[in-house]
Amino acid sequence: MNAVAETLTDPLLLREDADGVVTLTLNRPGQFNALSQPMLEALLTELTGIAANSSVRVVVLAGAGKAFCAGHDLKEMRGNYTKSFQQALFRLCGKVMMQIVNMPQPVIARVHGIATAAGCQLVSMCDLAVASDVARFAVSGINVGLFCATPSVGLSRNMGRKEAFEMLVTGDFIDAAEAKRHGLVNRVVPIETLDEEVAKLTASICAKSPVAISMGKQMFYSQLEMGLDAAYQQAAEVMACNMMCEDAAEGIDAFMAKRKPVWTGR
Repeated sequence: MNAVAETLTDPLLLREDADGVVTLTLNRPGQFNALSQPMLEALLTELTGIAANSSVRVVVLAGAGKAFCAGHDLKEMRGNYTKSFQQALFRLCGKVMMQIVNMPQPVIARVHGIATAAGCQLVSMCDLAVASDVARFAVSGINVGLFCATPSVGLSRNMGRKEAFEMLVTGDFIDAAEAKRHGLVNRVVPIETLDEEVAKLTASICAKSPVAISMGKQMFYSQLEMGLDAAYQQAAEVMACNMMCEDAAEGIDAFMAKRKPVWTGR
């Protein structure tokens, strides 16, 4: 793995590239991968660079040590107790979350341990999530007098409103099975097969047309913010444009000829 951003001792973020898949690993295991300002800056820089790299097909976000991510670094927040610092921190966090949504590649959360507060938010904002059966999720800011307002954005767009609000006002943990029932994660598997399951998902995505995936991801999120009629108009236009792509012609021809398509990404 390559170091992406460094502290005085260890890199904050690790990167591994393999067959079109980039795995970014949060690397503050002693702090349960808390999202400090330097960690968020490293994530934003790396995700922005990946978005411009057409050779990358899928991104996997993982965590080192026992936890996936325990949210913001409360020690850092208390040590910089000014409104301007807090505003800058949460704006930066929002930029990271929006970069995940706006980048053309699907982003998968690989959740092996706890994901709390902004860590749970990170899971909710990834396009897909695969969790181990021992993973647990909470938005626990309320326990220290802080309503998890920014995590509520992702949770309320993935889960039922009442389930999301209950998590926000109680701070209680839910297990991986419940997270799947509520739509927070896609798949739950034994922890010993977590990497295998993530690999299955990345392989399935990498086997598809990159231009179709990119166009589809952008359309999927934009239509969610529209009314029904506008959403259908947007979807129809995207399908027409997608149909004019070389990959669509190749895919249809390959299907009719009963052969494997060869994608060009155009």
